[in-house]
Amino acid sequence: MSKTVIDSSSDSINLKELSHYKELFWMLALRDFKIRYAQTFLGVLWALIQPAVTILILYMVFGRFAQVETGQIHHLLFTAVGLLPWTYFSYVMQNSGNSIIAAQAMVKKVYFPRIIIPVSKALVGLIDFGINALIVVVLMFVLKQNVSGNIWALPFFIVIGILVSLGIGIWLSALTIRFRDFQYVVPFMVQIGLYLTPTAYPSEFAIKQLPEWASYLYFLNPMVGIVEGFRWSILDCQSPQSLSYLSFTMAFILFISSVYYFKKIDGKIADIV
Repeated sequence: MSKTVIDSSSDSINLKELSHYKELFWMLALRDFKIRYAQTFLGVLWALIQPAVTILILYMVFGRFAQVETGQIHHLLFTAVGLLPWTYFSYVMQNSGNSIIAAQAMVKKVYFPRIIIPVSKALVGLIDFGINALIVVVLMFVLKQNVSGNIWALPFFIVIGILVSLGIGIWLSALTIRFRDFQYVVPFMVQIGLYLTPTAYPSEFAIKQLPEWASYLYFLNPMVGIVEGFRWSILDCQSPQSLSYLSFTMAFILFISSVYYFKKIDGKIADIV
């Protein structure tokens, strides 16, 4: 019998087995990258145009029309940094959900660690993350914004952002196998999540509009604390809110629980799809 993706005697991922399939992992990631920009007139430039347009739209809505205050930081830059972790998260969220179903022909024919499929989406998402980071660097140069002295903390928030993206991605890839409706719900969740996350406004702006009990629910969105952490470490904005610990705790819970749930259904995936 073949080994399972996750060691049957443990809730942890079988890293040794995954290392045996690293070539497949890279192949899937490269394939996704090529498919994404195949037969497009602008090619990879779309990865630059899309976030740039999103930044401008959010700037017009929140910066111009709603006139949300962002302190000494220009609203364009404030929004660009907020979208840096969000665009990565939303990409993984949208592309992981239907990933195993889309690869069902391969899943049914040959054994390999199924968890490689949603995780490969997280790797491809790093390309968009890098392009968004370039936009932030250019805006900081143009607007003459100095890098924060808290930049040392940025790797921590990047790691947390990757973990929560993987957690959501693995959860959705597993749930969509059983409940196909999720593939239609995810785009709606991404649209709503963009406005429930302080990408174009500071979290204290949302807190002022909410009753105290709702503030706790707001910070249960793991991206709230991560976005605030990115701004604090890059732009030296106000330090993350005291309730940010809820966001970070939820990030770890989502990741650990997703691995655990994937273990439970891993042996049945080929039969379900």
